Amino acid sequence: MDRKIPNIMGTQHPDNAGVPFFKQHQNPFVSAYREIDEAYANFSTLDADEYMWDWEGKHADASVIDRLYSEHYDYFKKHPLGRDKFLTFRFPNIWEEKGYSLMQAMTTILAAEDFAADLGLNRPLFEAILPMTQSADQLISMEDKFASLAHYKGKEFNTGHSDSDNLRMIPLFEGFESQLNAPEILQKFVDMYHDHFGRDLGYLRVFLAGSDSALSNGFLNSIIGNKLALTHLAEFEDKSGIPIYPIAGMGSTVFRGGLSPLMLDRYLEEFPGLKTATIQSAFRYDYPLDVVEPAIIKLREGLQKSKFEFIPHDDQDTLLEIAEKAAKEYHVTLDPLINDLQHIFDVFPKRRDRHQHVGIIGYSRDVDGYKMPRAITFTGSLYSVGIPPEFIGVGRVLTKLNDKEMQILRKYYPNIKQDFEHVSHFFSEKALTALKAQNPAWSGVEEDIQAIEKEFDIKAGPQTPEEEKHADLASDLVKISDNDTKTAIIQRQGELRRFLG
Repeated sequence: MDRKIPNIMGTQHPDNAGVPFFKQHQNPFVSAYREIDEAYANFSTLDADEYMWDWEGKHADASVIDRLYSEHYDYFKKHPLGRDKFLTFRFPNIWEEKGYSLMQAMTTILAAEDFAADLGLNRPLFEAILPMTQSADQLISMEDKFASLAHYKGKEFNTGHSDSDNLRMIPLFEGFESQLNAPEILQKFVDMYHDHFGRDLGYLRVFLAGSDSALSNGFLNSIIGNKLALTHLAEFEDKSGIPIYPIAGMGSTVFRGGLSPLMLDRYLEEFPGLKTATIQSAFRYDYPLDVVEPAIIKLREGLQKSKFEFIPHDDQDTLLEIAEKAAKEYHVTLDPLINDLQHIFDVFPKRRDRHQHVGIIGYSRDVDGYKMPRAITFTGSLYSVGIPPEFIGVGRVLTKLNDKEMQILRKYYPNIKQDFEHVSHFFSEKALTALKAQNPAWSGVEEDIQAIEKEFDIKAGPQTPEEEKHADLASDLVKISDNDTKTAIIQRQGELRRFLG
């Protein structure tokens, strides 16, 4: 390898309840303009290796390199972007949404190279993430577009520097099926890349999402999908001989992956083979720095040692069957509940300058046209009404598994009991009673919770004064009508549980 593979990637996911440590004012909202300060703080204070600069569905500052280098030249002279630290753009997917910002993002990359060259620094940006990747053709097309733009710039706007015309794409696989089929897409990409560009790929970084897959098909389906995807990537690496460096996009709550400063051992055990972890906003801002900084050191060490786990094909088939059952039960359970949650979605606190979400939410497209929010809003809303979304559809699936299926699930999901015991502390029985009075369909969730209590010999409900307060607020939230009060309650609950969503 002629480059450093980043282990710790800071992101702009708006899942924090608390105020970022780099802000002087007590406001947890991070504007697009302040994200420059955030990126620098993540590099300089937290020693993150990489920071995702997001152009998908949100406002992004195109002056990012100009401002970082102008305001913090001494730091980046010592720790150059593109060598020691990495800024990685996430592009909009032009096959899924209007790509208004794609050309601006690509032009920013080319202009940044010129500016860095004038400062005597190396090329700062050379990779980009393609969300919702569905085919190898999309990856090749993005690289072609960048090459064409680079050639045009070199001809029409010559700055005295030679423009790099290659941009390494990182595929982001978000849905269950796309994650399972990742090796087929990667193999075609490898073959097309060689034929198209006349050179080989020495390695691949592959991004697996955790949030949208959980939103689309439920928690149990999602975590099994991540595990199967990792073992499929291991098989592809073994077969192709190309080193694979997986990235996982996961948040602090278990529903979105379960990566928090207090759950590192669990995270590393559940997702073997990962090389890059996303420390999202809640990880960084909902714990004190004296907890976050050593957690990052421990996480980096764990990722560097992490190795793929090969799951035998028979066991893969069993896990796949469980995942399919879980997705079906999730949809059946959630379908009649969505309208009850809409008033919570509408008042959920905002943390970033975002466009309306138009990305992959298979549930909203596939089931009666229900309006679904982003995964963070969905997750936090359910926690705030005292119903951890991890429960939805899972309990009744577990009761239907035979002994062999349950044995295999526990083998490859070793922390399943601890995870459900952890999230069960945020269950509010009073809130559920109120929800059932409004809509009897909530009885399905009650059955799930009771089944999980029985299966793992746990008792759902608060265990600490903070959790008691969270449960009481959930009971209040489902009864009140004032929107400002609802938002204030959700904010306070996020502080109590140390993540917004």
